[in-house]
Amino acid sequence: MEPLETQSPERKKLLETSERHKREFEKEIKGVSDKTEKAITNALVIGGSLALTYFVVSQLTKSKKVKSKRAKAKSANLPDEEMIETEPSSGPSLVSQISEKLISQASIILLDLAKEKLSEYLTKRKNENS
Repeated sequence: MEPLETQSPERKKLLETSERHKREFEKEIKGVSDKTEKAITNALVIGGSLALTYFVVSQLTKSKKVKSKRAKAKSANLPDEEMIETEPSSGPSLVSQISEKLISQASIILLDLAKEKLSEYLTKRKNENS
């Protein structure tokens, strides 16, 4: 290959144009990559908060079902042996109370984060459409 000084001016111009196109293409790829990363992050945050909310709600409704079974058993005047089967243990343990509070706090934090991300996304779309 010849040294750069002896190359024709047309070849130099083509090489410079090629480098410029390469840099622009890399910038575009980086922009698309950043947008994709943000979209995936938002989707994971929203999905996680929805899953956590579902888990908390299902746990709360589960405890309500146990209480309603107990109430039905009392209203049907079932023997004590059958009522014992439907009743949970004497009360929630300290660990379960702490875990419930942690789950509720985590869900609040995730829902707040999801709300912020969603509002950012909506304002961004509004600005793009304007």
